Amino acid sequence: MVALSTCEAEYIAGSSAACQAVWLNSVMEEMGIELEKPIELLVDNKSTIDLANNPVSHGRSKHIETRFHYIRYQVNNGKLKLIHCHKQLQIANILTKPLKKERFKMLRERIGVYIVGIKGGC
Repeated sequence: MVALSTCEAEYIAGSSAACQAVWLNSVMEEMGIELEKPIELLVDNKSTIDLANNPVSHGRSKHIETRFHYIRYQVNNGKLKLIHCHKQLQIANILTKPLKKERFKMLRERIGVYIVGIKGGC
C-alpha cells in the first residue's frame, strides 16, 4: 500500500492495529478475561486521531480505501479510544529511526536492554 501522506500511513497502520486489538479482546473474553473498555490505542499523529474521531472530514479521507475505515468504525462504536502519544515516548523509534546517543540510551533502557561489563558502554 502506498500512502499519500503521513496521516494516511498512520491511519492505515492504526486500522491494522485496531483489527488486532479487537481480535485479541475477543480471544481474552473467550478465555474469561475482561479488559477495560474502551481499548486504548496510542497514536503519535494528531491528524490521524482527528480523522478517526471526526467522520465529517470526508474531503481529506475520500481517497483512503474503505477497508481502512475500520478504525473509525471501532472508535464510533466505543470499542476503541485513540490517545495521542508524543513521538518522544514511542519506544519503537529505537528500531525505526536514527537517534542521538542520549535518546538511544534512554529508549534502550526503557525496553530493558543494558550493557553489562563494558565500562561506559554505548
